Amino acid sequence: MICALIIGRAGSRGYPNKNVANVLGKKLCEYPILAAKNSKHVDKIYISTDSPEIKEIGLKHNANIIERPKNLATNEALGEDVFRHGYLHIKDLLKVEKKNVEIMVLLFANAPTVSPKMIDEGIEILRADKSADSAVSTSVYNMWSPLRARKIDNKGLLKPFVPFETFGDPKTLNCDRDSQGEVHFADMSVSVVRPKCLEHMSEGLLPQKWMGQNIRAIKSWGGCDVDYEWQIPGVEYWLKKNKINYED
Repeated sequence: MICALIIGRAGSRGYPNKNVANVLGKKLCEYPILAAKNSKHVDKIYISTDSPEIKEIGLKHNANIIERPKNLATNEALGEDVFRHGYLHIKDLLKVEKKNVEIMVLLFANAPTVSPKMIDEGIEILRADKSADSAVSTSVYNMWSPLRARKIDNKGLLKPFVPFETFGDPKTLNCDRDSQGEVHFADMSVSVVRPKCLEHMSEGLLPQKWMGQNIRAIKSWGGCDVDYEWQIPGVEYWLKKNKINYED
């Protein structure tokens, strides 16, 4: 079985009620749900949430609801723990039906920059490449190269976030936007993973341990999970540009 698991809670610090914000006539959380629903390969959709509104939206689209425990619905709760909890619950449910999980499609309720095609591409990558642990959506953001990252020291001065020596001889480096080639970021739109990644989370690479070690890219652009209201216009542009327009 290929199962999609969407996670989203009721609370949000940076952008209150972001998961149910109105975006082009639909709730934000509907976009990942509908992307999974329109996938050629996804067999079942599950939503882990503590939000009554998200539950109602999920049920409208025939998704299965997983009650998100209170300890996993706090500001401090990690997404990796929520995904693992949801996966283990799904695994137990399918065991009763004498079925196994082949692949998990992991989605965030606040990440609408995903299409059915992206999900299907990730699934097909894993089926074709048995050595891959996961396939995840990436967007190229060269302006955020590690060479350009800064932090403020105890004197209030900007200093390199990562020592330049990490990248080689500082005399040979420059911080032109494209000088380091394509800088790929996992944009959180979708992660297609093998069950072992969730069962052995501690063995995965930071910053998203659920992706395992051998990670393939589902190349996208402009992808993001929405944490602030100012991101909504960019999301709307992405949805229009990609002609994402699901019928009710």
